[in-house]
Amino acid sequence: MVNTTHSPSPKEERIFLLTLAGIQFTHILDFMIMMPLGPQLIRVLHIDTHQFGLLLSSYTFTAAASGLLAATYVDRFDRRKLILTLYVLFIVATLCCGLAPDFVFLLIARALAGAFGGILGAMVQTVVADVVPFERRGQAMGTIMSAFALSTVAGVPLGLFLASHIETLGWRAPFFFIVLLSCGFLAVGYRYLPSLTGHLRRSDAGNVFRQIYAVVREPNHMNAYFFMSLLMLGGFTVIPYVALYYTANVGMTESFITVIYLCGGAATFFTSRLIGRMADRYGKLRTYRVVALASLLPLLVTTHLVPVPWWAVLINSTIFFILVPGRMVPGMAMITAAAAPQVRGTFMSIASSVQMMASGLASLGAGLIITRNAAGQIEHYNLVGYLAFGCTLAGIWVAQHLKVAPSATPVTRPA
Repeated sequence: MVNTTHSPSPKEERIFLLTLAGIQFTHILDFMIMMPLGPQLIRVLHIDTHQFGLLLSSYTFTAAASGLLAATYVDRFDRRKLILTLYVLFIVATLCCGLAPDFVFLLIARALAGAFGGILGAMVQTVVADVVPFERRGQAMGTIMSAFALSTVAGVPLGLFLASHIETLGWRAPFFFIVLLSCGFLAVGYRYLPSLTGHLRRSDAGNVFRQIYAVVREPNHMNAYFFMSLLMLGGFTVIPYVALYYTANVGMTESFITVIYLCGGAATFFTSRLIGRMADRYGKLRTYRVVALASLLPLLVTTHLVPVPWWAVLINSTIFFILVPGRMVPGMAMITAAAAPQVRGTFMSIASSVQMMASGLASLGAGLIITRNAAGQIEHYNLVGYLAFGCTLAGIWVAQHLKVAPSATPVTRPA
């Protein structure tokens, strides 16, 4: 294999982004698909709600821990080899989920899937930043972020459909489906992902932990981590409890929640790329500021909603899903540009851990604020809305202090 400097053509870049979006889609779907399987898992594995919560949280916690661990090695390997190796390990862990005979085995398998999936998320964003110039990175991140929207659309209904219609497999069916889908994307990735080794040209002198410390303590990187935390706190304080609030306080049925996620996810699938194009045309910071300010209204409406007609709920929830996750498109484009290519893998691995920990703390913090009254309704959700409102405003202020690091890691391909 001979490496030569190569600027990808528009067609190559499009295939490259779609391949990464596919990888992103499968590992996010692997997380999303657990949520609708709760009733089956509780019944079949004879577990309680607390144990099911452990199955969900194990993915997030190990993803955060693996991101910190990955910071010790991600910038020491060819990006292509590393992302394909991690993807293989993720596929094996997901296969183990489908083969799990009991709760303990499934818990370990879910933790491993989270460990490899968490690093994959960081690596996908790192590779995009390495290949796509900053002036086009908003649209590229929009393409990658559309995988989150597609996971939202497909995760809940697909998990229920497969688990209920393939009786011989039951709750295992979704995991086997993800494995088959992932194998397809693995083959495409092996064929089309370029070798990326430009970041290896830096000097590796010194202790690896001192190098990580140097990456963390750099002021612009710290601003980026703070910005990432505020992004998560501004959304994940509210998002995990939307369905519960809609059913308990607004009077929506559980079946209508599926419609809400379908409409919101479908709309986001298209608007995330539109927001990305706007970020490239009008500037990442300017676009982020506009989308973030616009998201404040559906944030407050969602957390103060009273019983209203179903169509009013659907309009607000769709706007909510467009704007609140939509802030991530220009936001992530700015975050990926905060580090130089030589340390971007380390930087993004730590950023991934910060993202996972912040989202977990956001959900935990909101859970401590809200309560349920004797009638089963949610109380103090409005306070969660005010918290998200304040974090969003703070994020706009911090974003203005982010600086773009020197870019242009050469893309090399096999001759």
